[in-house]
Amino acid sequence: MPHSADTPTPARLYLASASPRRRELLTQIGLAHEVLRVPAPPGEDEPQHPGESAADYVQRTARDKALRGRDWMHAQGLPPLPLLAADTTVILNGNVLGKPADHDDAIRILRALSGAAHEVHTAVAVWTGEQLLEAVSITEVRMRDLHDDEIARYCDSGEPFGKAGAYGIQGLAGTFISHISGSYTGVMGLPLFETANLLRAAGIQTP
Repeated sequence: MPHSADTPTPARLYLASASPRRRELLTQIGLAHEVLRVPAPPGEDEPQHPGESAADYVQRTARDKALRGRDWMHAQGLPPLPLLAADTTVILNGNVLGKPADHDDAIRILRALSGAAHEVHTAVAVWTGEQLLEAVSITEVRMRDLHDDEIARYCDSGEPFGKAGAYGIQGLAGTFISHISGSYTGVMGLPLFETANLLRAAGIQTP
């Protein structure tokens, strides 16, 4: 029976992320999905292993999220659907700049990014039930020189918190970015080009 306009479209995959930006991006390409709220592992949030490069870190973290989501899906007896996970990391001079711990940490991170070029790596992993498909988007971003009062006002807005590198390009910090080379949606948290390619490989067609 065809779905009426009032009938929700059945989800075609699970999104193992609570990020509203990733939900918005999947909705943007017309992909019905269901958020899979997987309990976080105990301990530090997504720690970087000793000796692990920043590039390897972000790919491993996305892979781990997908595998935890797969195990949670099976444990809960949920209908088997492909599962998508992603992780975004800001890298400055080879060092990971994660989510700020507090107001002072956000100020520290933004001062480090001020006037400098950095990379945003977003790794995507799709579990199909038979295999794990992976891709990574790397984007170079340059931030203009920021005055301390600008940084303070931005931190007071609350926007830096919960975001890698203490900024969101789709928000107020868009005025800080002087140049971008790569994927805008990758900087937001889900590179649509790479994601669509993975989903097609998993048998999910996108527009």
